[in-house]
Formats: sequence, structure tokens, C-alpha cells
Amino acid sequence: MRAEILATGDEILGGALIDSNSAFLAEQLELLGLEVTRHHTVGDNLEELVAVLEEIGKRADMAVVTGGLGPTSDDLTAQAAAEAAGVSLVLDRQALDDIKGFFATRNREMTPSNRKQAMLPAGAIVLPNRIGTAPGFAIRMGRCWFYFMPGVPGEMRRMFKDQVVPHIRQVFDKELHPARVMTITTFGLPESEVGERVAQVEHLFRGIKLGLRAKFPEIQVKLYGRCDDRQQNPDPLSKAAAWVCDRLGHNLISDRGLSLPAVVGQLLKQKQATVAVAESCTGGLIAHMLTNVAGSSDYFLGAVVAYANQVKTNVLKVDPDIIESLGAVSEQVVEQMASGVRNLTGADFGLATSGIAGPAGGSREKPVGTVCIGLATGKGVISRRYRLFFGSREAHKTIFAAVALNRLRLGLLASHC
Repeated sequence: MRAEILATGDEILGGALIDSNSAFLAEQLELLGLEVTRHHTVGDNLEELVAVLEEIGKRADMAVVTGGLGPTSDDLTAQAAAEAAGVSLVLDRQALDDIKGFFATRNREMTPSNRKQAMLPAGAIVLPNRIGTAPGFAIRMGRCWFYFMPGVPGEMRRMFKDQVVPHIRQVFDKELHPARVMTITTFGLPESEVGERVAQVEHLFRGIKLGLRAKFPEIQVKLYGRCDDRQQNPDPLSKAAAWVCDRLGHNLISDRGLSLPAVVGQLLKQKQATVAVAESCTGGLIAHMLTNVAGSSDYFLGAVVAYANQVKTNVLKVDPDIIESLGAVSEQVVEQMASGVRNLTGADFGLATSGIAGPAGGSREKPVGTVCIGLATGKGVISRRYRLFFGSREAHKTIFAAVALNRLRLGLLASHC
């Protein structure tokens, strides 16, 4: 079953907006058992839209289209679909009632321009929008079923899940061969090396498809297997995943696709341990990453963003003479920062960072990308200096925070608290 994806809009075509919708849809369609063969991007141009819809209709079994369903004059998707299907636009009463209801529940008056959103190709199936004004619709053109959805990611995802997926399963039924997928998270290796380590998995395990996804600062290994493969061979997907995990060694973070902060949180919970952080160069990013995980109140006690040296000395009790002689970016300083925040909060683990995120501030001895990380426990304190170069200030802060969390992960795995 061949599927194609079309994203519309001048903002996406010109790069002003990142097309996250197509990435989401591609993954979901693959899981449903459809083979995504092409991605398209077309701007707000009626002639171009009609042409690409006619082209897809001759080749694909189904297609999903996002964007261009709004109330303004440059929202042309419904008109293009009608022209490609050779039908007229008609007022759909169900769609109009849904739009009116949306405004009524919010005590707002519907503007005349919103009426345009209820003009759909004749014969189309309405796909209700439960959280927005733009209804979607499904229509068959040539050999292909088209599903038109809003470009707003939240609205699109809800409509895809509630409206599109059930229709796809109803229409294609026995032709679908859904995929099972396992996601493995790794950290500390470049994507190229991860790829080299696991490249043989498709040859060693019949029916397994390999995919790599860079989700900075992590790399995800995705393994796909069809459901019917499992009937022929006892769980080849699990065997393939075990082989991949073995190849990744200590760079393996999770065999269930969990993020680094989530894994750290799980380990803290398992050990009934707590953590506090003292951050200089990362500016609170580690605390943000940890508290983005649901349930983090069970193990995260607090943070001190000690950006200025006087905060390091006054709050965390770092020796000012050490800062004066060795500099704020030094192993000795982060050791005292980690111990200081641990003593201040009563946490089991104290984690600290101090570094140079750039673009300025580096030296020959401590270039941009240098970071020192300290970890304090009841058994003592350790520190390490890293030299990492990722170009931008934002990337440096992100990788510094991730390396610090990984240092904590390894400390948790080694500890007996």
C-alpha cells in the first residue's frame, strides 16, 4: 500500500515554519502498515496544488494533506481538491454547525470569513475538528483516498488519531500489515558511529527494518518488524533489539525509547535517592530537563543557578581563592559547587556544571566548548573536564546538560545507595 504526504503553505515552502507534521505522519503511516513513498511541499498556489493532487491521485493508494484549510484568501486547499476531483465546492451544513458550535462554546461570534471553511468539495466526507475551526475532509480521487487536515499540529494530530486512522482501517482493512516498532535510545556517539555499529541488523534478522533518528543530543535506533513476521519466527524484533543493545554497550540509555532525563529519574526512584543541581554555564537547563519528567518531585529537590562567582562563593560556599587561582571553569570549583548544593538541600546527589558555551570567552587552555562537571555523593565527590565543540551557544548548553545527566546516570548505576 503506497502512501504520500503533502504539506502546503508558503511558510513551509520558504522555511519560515518547520514541517513537523510530515515527520509525525510518516511515522504513523508506517506503523499502520503503509509504505510512505513520497513527501511533497507546495506553496499557496492554486495551479500547483491542483497539479500535485492530480499527480498523487494517479499513483498512490492514499495520501494525507496538511494546511490551507483556514478562513483567509490564501487558504486554497479545499478549492484545489474540488478542482482536482472535478467537483464543485458546496456548503456543508455539518461543518458549518461544528464551526458555529466552536465559537458558541467560547462565547465568541463567528466571523463571515469562517463560513468559507465549511465550503468543501461535493461528496467529501467531513472530518470534524474537535479543537479548532477548520474541518478536515476525505475524498477519493482516481485510485487514491485523500485525507485533508489542518496545518496546526495539535489539531492535525487529534484529527488524524480520531478521524483518519479509523477510516484508513475501515477502507483498507486486510491490505494493511501493521509494523511493530522498538525504539532504542543512545547517547555519547555520533550518528555515523551508531549506524556503523548496528548496520548489520537487517542482514542478521530477517524482516527487520532499521532506522536512525538524531534527536539532539540523543540518537534513536528504530527497529521495525511486520506483525506477520512474529508468527513465522518467535519474536525476531526482540532478538534484533537485544543484539543492537549489546552493540551499543555503555552508550545505551534505554531499550524502550526513554530519554536521558527520564532514565535518570527512573534510576533515582529505584534507589529512592534525591538530586539537586548547581548550574553555571547551563543556566538552569539541567533542572528544566529533570522537571520536564512527570513525577520528578519524588527525587528532584532544587537548583542553584550560580552564574556569577559571588553566588558560587556566597551560596554554594566555593572557596574564592580557588576561583581566583584556577578560574571558575575548573574541576576543583565544580567539586565544591556539587558538594555545596548537596549540603544546602540535603540531596543524596549533587550535580554541578561550569563551562564556556561561547561564542566568546574561550582561551587556548580553555576553549569554547570546555565544561567541567562535578558529582557529589555520600562517598565523596568526583569531577571531570570535557572539551566538546558543537558550534552554537544553544547546542553547547544542551550537550553540557546532557553530559552532566549522563554522568549522574553512570554514578547511579555504580552506586549502592
